[in-house]
Amino acid sequence: MNDGPDDQSLDGLDSEELALRRMLHQAVGQIQPTDAVLDHLRRAVPARRARKRHAAIGMAAAALLIGTAVPALLHVSNATGTASDPSVIAGHGSQTKEDKNSSTGPDGGESTSGGNTSGSVESKPSSIPSGGAATPDKGGSGGSTTGATSPMDTPGPPATCEATQLGSATGSVGDPDATGAVYGTFRVVNVSTTPCTVSGDGTVATTAQGAADPTKVSSADHSAGDAAANLPDPSLAVSGLVLQPGAAYTVQFAWVPSEACPTTGTTTDGGTTGGPTESPSPTPTASPDVTTTTEGGDGGPTTQLVTEDGTPADGSVAVSYTTDAGSPTVTATVANACAGVVYKTGVMAETT
Repeated sequence: MNDGPDDQSLDGLDSEELALRRMLHQAVGQIQPTDAVLDHLRRAVPARRARKRHAAIGMAAAALLIGTAVPALLHVSNATGTASDPSVIAGHGSQTKEDKNSSTGPDGGESTSGGNTSGSVESKPSSIPSGGAATPDKGGSGGSTTGATSPMDTPGPPATCEATQLGSATGSVGDPDATGAVYGTFRVVNVSTTPCTVSGDGTVATTAQGAADPTKVSSADHSAGDAAANLPDPSLAVSGLVLQPGAAYTVQFAWVPSEACPTTGTTTDGGTTGGPTESPSPTPTASPDVTTTTEGGDGGPTTQLVTEDGTPADGSVAVSYTTDAGSPTVTATVANACAGVVYKTGVMAETT
């Protein structure tokens, strides 16, 4: 007796395979679907069909996009010059028409023969001279031009001024003001034909002369609130000043005395008081009313001329300026100066 309709197809199975088949049937024979299976199938089947429809629509849209984008991409890749700009491609027809209208000759006739749009654009000669600058192309590297200046190519400051470029140096000294301070100016000119950069403030040196005491003469940088009130504000000094050909810069200074030059007078017994002691051997070249005295100090003995009527001794301070390049050097002399401080500014741009 047959077990069922499928038993006719099981003739080729051996006994072990048939036994395994019966065991599998028995294992799943007691499984029954739940009550919610039918509802789940009613929801899942329409959802699966909707996903398939969406996938089919997406594939069709992608195929349409590829079909329209590839020809446009090939057209752009074949274009040259400014034709690679998408904005130029969009207005291709109108530009070609304008180009044809603008190429008419003096008698009003067209100077070029007609043709297809792409051919007329590609064969149109460039109006930009060879090697000349042109407006940068917004479309990318296809519109790059020759000779255009890039912001990265901006030249830096000129080289540092050399000694041969600086000259016509002058020094001037004014009259003492109400406080006894004396103001002066050093001026240096760029005598070359090329601009250069003043890299440093230079050097200001002082030299005591005559009755001036070297130990009481010094120099200092000008600062806000110091004794040289009439010097420019320190903030006006320029660092790295670019000096054009023929232009000049200045360094200003002020001599502020700390004490007056010494005086000497004649005593009743013929001696001197109030100043340096008289030299035991005056020089023969001295005038009758002048005695030669020697004053000691850190700088060594120095010869001074002291009058016997009590007037101030002759002393002065030479103020010299040397550029940062080492040359030139210019000197200005402050008269009636024996002790004090020279205040100096930095480099100032000369104003006209």
